Amino acid sequence: MDLLLKYGLLALGAALTIVGFFWRRSVMQKPAEDAKALKKQKIGSTIVLIIGLWCLTEQVLQLLFGRTESEEFSVSIWAPRMEIGGITISSTVVVTWVVMALLIVIALLLRIFVIPKMTDKPHGIQTVLELGVEYACKYTNSKVGDLGAGLPAYIGTIALFMVGCAFVEMMGVRAPTSDITMTFAMALITFILINYYGIRKKGVAGRIKTLAEPSPVVFPIELVSQVAVPVSLACRLFGNMLGGMIVMDLLYWAMGNAAIGLPSVAGLYFNVFHPLIQVYIFITLTLTYIGEATE
Repeated sequence: MDLLLKYGLLALGAALTIVGFFWRRSVMQKPAEDAKALKKQKIGSTIVLIIGLWCLTEQVLQLLFGRTESEEFSVSIWAPRMEIGGITISSTVVVTWVVMALLIVIALLLRIFVIPKMTDKPHGIQTVLELGVEYACKYTNSKVGDLGAGLPAYIGTIALFMVGCAFVEMMGVRAPTSDITMTFAMALITFILINYYGIRKKGVAGRIKTLAEPSPVVFPIELVSQVAVPVSLACRLFGNMLGGMIVMDLLYWAMGNAAIGLPSVAGLYFNVFHPLIQVYIFITLTLTYIGEATE
C-alpha cells in the first residue's frame, strides 16, 4: 500500500508538471488582449507547474535514497559541544574561530594583492572597498560625530563578523550569534566602548555627572540602566537569532522528507535578510548608546 501511494504521488507529480508546463506555454503564446485574465492564467499555470515539480522531485528522491524517519523535535538553548584533542569545547568557539580565520585570510589577501595596486581612479574591488569604508565612516559619524578612525573600523569589523555568522548558518551550522555567551561578549564590548568614549570626551567626573543629571537622586537608577544596556543588547540579538534558527529547524522537521524548495525560500529571510536586520539594529543601538554617552 505504501509503495502504491508513492508511485501514485509520483504519477500525480509528473502529470501536474506536464499539465502546468503546456498550460503555461499556451498562455505565453496567447495575444495580450485581456491582460488581467492572462495574468491570472500565468499565475495559475506557474503554481500548478511548481506543485508538480515539487511533488515529482520529492518522490524521486525518496525512491532513490529511501525515506528518512523523523525524530523527536528538540531545541537546545546552549550550543552543542565537541571534543578536540581530548578537550570538550563549545561549537560556538570553533565556528567563531573559523569565521575569524576566514575574515583574516580575506583581509590579508586584500592587503597583499589589492591595496598595493590601488589608484586615484577606483575600479573593481577597490570601488567596493572604498564604498564600504566610506559608508561605515559616514554612518558612524552621523550617529556619534567624529570620534576617530577606531570606531568606524570596529563597526565595520563587527558587521563583517555578524555577516560571516549568517553565512555559516546558511551552510547548516549553528551561528555563534544564536549563543547567549557570544552575544553577551559582543554587548560587553559595546558597554566598554560606551564608557571609554564617554570618559574620553567628558572625563571621569563628567561621565559621573552625566549619570547624575538632572538630579543626584536619579544616579542609582541611571547606574542600573547603564548596567542593563549589555544585558538588553545581548538578549535582543540572542533571542532574534535563536528564534530564526528554531523556525527553520521546525520547518525542516515538520516537512520531513518533503522539505524541498520551501525551506530554501524561507531561508532567504531567516538566514539572509533577518540576520542583516540584526546587524543593522545591533550597530545602530551601539552607536546610539555611545552618542548618548558623549553628547
